[in-house]
Amino acid sequence: MKELIKLVFASLIGGVVMWALTKDTSKQRNTVDVSLNEPSNSHAQYANFKSMAVENTVDFTSAAESSLDAVVHVKTTILRTTPGHYYWNPLQDFFFGPRSYQPRTEAQISTGSGVIVASDGYIVTNNHVIRDAERIEVTLNNKTTFKAELVGSDPSSDLALLKINGQDFPYIVYGNSDQLKIGEWVLAVGNPYNLTSTVTAGIVSAKGRDIDIVKNDYRNGLPALESFIQTDAAVNPGNSGGALVSSNGELIGINTAIKSNTGSFTGYSFAIPVNIVKKVVDDLLVYGEVQRAFLGISLHNINEELASDLNLNDLNGIYVHDVNEGGAAEKSGIQKGDVILQVGNKNIKDVPDFNEQMAKFRPGDRVNVVVKRMDKELEVPVTLRNKYGSTEIIKKETNQVHKILGAKFVQINDDEKRKLGVGNGVKVIEMTGGKLRGSGIKEGFIITKINKQPVHDVDQLVEKLSNKNGGVLIEGIYENGLKGYFAFGL
Repeated sequence: MKELIKLVFASLIGGVVMWALTKDTSKQRNTVDVSLNEPSNSHAQYANFKSMAVENTVDFTSAAESSLDAVVHVKTTILRTTPGHYYWNPLQDFFFGPRSYQPRTEAQISTGSGVIVASDGYIVTNNHVIRDAERIEVTLNNKTTFKAELVGSDPSSDLALLKINGQDFPYIVYGNSDQLKIGEWVLAVGNPYNLTSTVTAGIVSAKGRDIDIVKNDYRNGLPALESFIQTDAAVNPGNSGGALVSSNGELIGINTAIKSNTGSFTGYSFAIPVNIVKKVVDDLLVYGEVQRAFLGISLHNINEELASDLNLNDLNGIYVHDVNEGGAAEKSGIQKGDVILQVGNKNIKDVPDFNEQMAKFRPGDRVNVVVKRMDKELEVPVTLRNKYGSTEIIKKETNQVHKILGAKFVQINDDEKRKLGVGNGVKVIEMTGGKLRGSGIKEGFIITKINKQPVHDVDQLVEKLSNKNGGVLIEGIYENGLKGYFAFGL
């Protein structure tokens, strides 16, 4: 009996202890559960998370408001001449004779966009928007229409500058496209499909894109310049010439092209960086011509095969395949086989990167170029030159003379003077057709005199032929010592 009582008592004590332990554990478990799921704390956490998300969301409203009034609708009238139509009617021809027919001239209307960049009415657009236009009209966001004057254009960068009369126009301030980062939000503002004042948004997808859409400017002998900002902001026909705007409302590019198999937006659009735009606008305003500076090299991107051949550690930079005679590179000591790593303060990754940086300079500018040669990095000071090999700013008259002559020139060096026994002269290094070829002159001919007057450099040659009417007598010598005399009329 005592044993039974002891057993019952032990069971009771054990039950009480287990009940106490279970209750304590339950309290702890409930406390933990409340800590994780407690509505007030949970709400506070979600509220803080939402607040952070709102703070980090880009607000485009102010950027859109500030840019809409400065983006204009551009309408151009182009006159196209087409052959007339003649429908053969033997009966009518028998009685009235064959009928003559005249070509017909038809007016073709096209539209695009433009960006006001100064309060006195200067507008940037694409060259392809206004090309061949007989009449250009600009409509502001407030529906006011103006007749626009073409100040100048640069087909090699696909940019043009217009002017409308008036003051206090709304305009967009320039940003800095060099500071633009991949992944940054941007706005595209323009007039797609004649839907005026349209804003779309996207991010910068890439920089320094070359899509082979801009053509060389054969009028001025300038190579095409492409180093586009690529975005996924929706751009369609009619957006050309419109603004690419940063989230703070600054102009960072001019929308120019889309990559599409359908002709409509399929995911990517391309804009000219504003740092190139600023340079072209300034040149057209100050000089009337775009001033491009050249190193005087032929170059290649570096791929893995070339890097392996040259024992390069990476693919950055551009390879100097050849150095042009009399160019800035040759005169500064840059050599064939060098790898250009930096121009000025900009590291160079590839050819579009190099072209974009070079587009910011003018002939006569001095810039330091970092090259890699035989595993050593060298800093080479270079004085940049124009397309004709001179350090001078190119005037309209200069372009006109070169176009008429159909050639490029370079001043001969001291060794050539000594070898040929002459004291001066400029060499014909490239011919594109024109008066010189028509008169029988060939590449390599050294012009020493024009109309019996000595010619010492390219600028002097241009000066002697600018605004010249009548006959021209050219004297000179070939590199083999054969002398020549040629005449032609201007």
